[in-house]
Amino acid sequence: MELGPLLEIVRARALEIVATLFGIVSVWLSTRENIWSWPTALVNVLLSVPVYFAARLYSDMGLQVVYAALSVYGWYEWLHGGENRTELPVSRTPRQQVPLLVLVGVVTAAILGTIAARLTNASWPYLDASLTAASLVAQWMMTRKLLENWAVWIAVDIVYVPLLAYKHLYEFAVLYVIFLGLAIAGHVEWRRSLREHRGALTLAPASPD
Repeated sequence: MELGPLLEIVRARALEIVATLFGIVSVWLSTRENIWSWPTALVNVLLSVPVYFAARLYSDMGLQVVYAALSVYGWYEWLHGGENRTELPVSRTPRQQVPLLVLVGVVTAAILGTIAARLTNASWPYLDASLTAASLVAQWMMTRKLLENWAVWIAVDIVYVPLLAYKHLYEFAVLYVIFLGLAIAGHVEWRRSLREHRGALTLAPASPD
């Protein structure tokens, strides 16, 4: 084997590892409500683009544009999305938003699944599309600090682990086990944060008329 192609393989592998590490750190920071989770996620996205391009996974590469936009939006919202442009606190998903989020997820999954089924040789186009759609919905929910985003991530990760193992992508399966643990920890931490925020509101003195 010539040295040039070997170096390209090593470089691509190193880039994939660094991108993965940034992804793990980003999720961990999110569980702590740390604003640095968003710039870290943005770095993960930017590093992932050439990886997907080299693997000719163009749909996944295109999705990174969406994730990049959500990262910038989430960065801003966490800083200024609260009352009077203050820091955004953790909250519950409004009931009236749930049907809309489900509808967006179903429609997105149907569109992506149909495209994948007709234009690619994907193994399970609609399952893959459903996981992608659910991930996008969960990511948007995270930008708004909605507690239930972690429940969606937990469901997504639970499905991804056996799916990736079945495809013999064992390293990625282990990665999603890590993501699953972080999602459970995130739900616990954000639930505690929500209780503390509500307790602070209850104890806060009423403003004078």
